[in-house]
Amino acid sequence: MNKNNLSKVQQETFDPAILNDIEGYWNERSKTFSETRKKEMSGPGGAAWLKLLSEHLPTGRTLKVLDIGTGAGFFAILLAKLGHDVTGIDMSADMLHQAKLNTVALGVRAKFQKMNAQETDFDDNTFDAIISRNLTWTLPDAMEAYHEWHRILKPGGLLMNFDGDYGKADFTRHDDKENVHANIRQELVDTCNRIKNSLRISTHRRPAWDIEVLKNLGMQVEYEEDISPIVYNDPEMHYDGIPLFAIYAVK
Repeated sequence: MNKNNLSKVQQETFDPAILNDIEGYWNERSKTFSETRKKEMSGPGGAAWLKLLSEHLPTGRTLKVLDIGTGAGFFAILLAKLGHDVTGIDMSADMLHQAKLNTVALGVRAKFQKMNAQETDFDDNTFDAIISRNLTWTLPDAMEAYHEWHRILKPGGLLMNFDGDYGKADFTRHDDKENVHANIRQELVDTCNRIKNSLRISTHRRPAWDIEVLKNLGMQVEYEEDISPIVYNDPEMHYDGIPLFAIYAVK
């Protein structure tokens, strides 16, 4: 599927106005989200993620890696520490600002661009690896995103997607200061639930749906139902309890 056809399909399958709502939500959360990711990176969770990435990525060479939905740059920074050539994209300008600040503060190099995950500006077969965490549940058309990521991934390249079946959950406000979603305003929680409930992906059961889509693209897929005990291992950070699945798909 070429980029022109992808854009046409997108316009037919969701209201483009939802993109503004999603961008506004993450812009408002950018500073507190960045603080959470910095805490995670400096603790046992960061070390666990670094180990997991090292175990699944090819070794012995510098990889060209795309971090989709980079947010505050968590994966981009870890991948740069592993010596890879990393580009992070996000549709939230404020998140990208935080990502740039964090890379400078930690003395690593990564490139960042404002871009729609469903319709990127990259050429076919550009990246050795693509990585994403807790992004696909927020996309207006995740199927088209998977088509796009397949397009820009090199033959033999690896797609790693870490996400949860958040569509069947209702988010609530937390006052527990160690909860990763602590002190988010009720209005933002309501906005998040409204956006989530309007997205088609929230009607699918996952990761079964994702696996089927990727296999239909001809990818070889392996997955783990829940890696949260491995990566959410910091006793000072409380997560929402929804299983975090891991998909490893090779083009």
